[in-house]
Amino acid sequence: MGVDLGSTTAKAAVVDQDGTLRGSSVVQMGAVSREAVARAMDGAMADAGVAQSDIRRTISTGYGRKLVPGANRTFTEITCHARGAAALHPGVRLVIDIGGQDSKAIIVDDDGLVERFAMNDRCASGTGRFFDVLARALEVDIGAVGELALAGSESLEVSSMCATFAETEVISLLAQGREKADIAASVHKAVAARTLGLVAQVGKATPTVMTGGVAKNPAARLHVARALGHPVELLDQPQIAGAYGAGLLARDDYAGTAEAPTSSDEATEEQFRASLSSATPHCQDCDGRPGHSHPGTGKPVPLELQRNIR
Repeated sequence: MGVDLGSTTAKAAVVDQDGTLRGSSVVQMGAVSREAVARAMDGAMADAGVAQSDIRRTISTGYGRKLVPGANRTFTEITCHARGAAALHPGVRLVIDIGGQDSKAIIVDDDGLVERFAMNDRCASGTGRFFDVLARALEVDIGAVGELALAGSESLEVSSMCATFAETEVISLLAQGREKADIAASVHKAVAARTLGLVAQVGKATPTVMTGGVAKNPAARLHVARALGHPVELLDQPQIAGAYGAGLLARDDYAGTAEAPTSSDEATEEQFRASLSSATPHCQDCDGRPGHSHPGTGKPVPLELQRNIR
């Protein structure tokens, strides 16, 4: 079993000895929840027609991977999303994962192993949380915001990509009489531009797939594809890519073929963050908060990309 406990959803997947996906489950939650992960695990086992006693190994990944009960090992979501995406779409070379709290661009080799990656975990810009804010401001269901964006024009200037201040800007545009569809389309276009900045750090490659809940948003896929200049393939189950990858690693671990990490999971995460801190898009003067204002003016602080990122 592989379990991916994210910031907004809990996902679980059960695979057999051949690596075939036998069952999966996705549970929505408001925050990291032990109850939600238990429901996801039970749901995946029920979908696969197996009991807990049939599970030989469990590997956890994701934002809350340390909270998964009974996990034998943990792997980073970068490793698991790469492995899962490669299994769901053989031959994939670029994986764009947009989760609830962060986003990643991952270059994958023939075996589904990570060659290089870039990650934005400093700001909620362009993540699932960001789209939640957009949907709330527009007073539409999160599942309908993508279709709304497809019906609009991308002509509006969206200056704030900070999740904290985006809602204020959207409300301001509504007060100016702007159409909801045009606002949604323009925000999706701006998010795609930010995603392109992340991809620029690892290089474009095809085939390209998106994983995570945002991959189910048709406007997000369209605008990311336009920004990249090449198609973005749609996976059958983009939300379970991380859990499926973790399940495949659990299968390998049980068979004794899983590659041991070069260090503990905690040390690996620290290495990830240290290596990316200078290259990841971030807020000017940001101290890690998801959004803030300038101490002198009180105005939103804009997102800044390094000058060498195009």
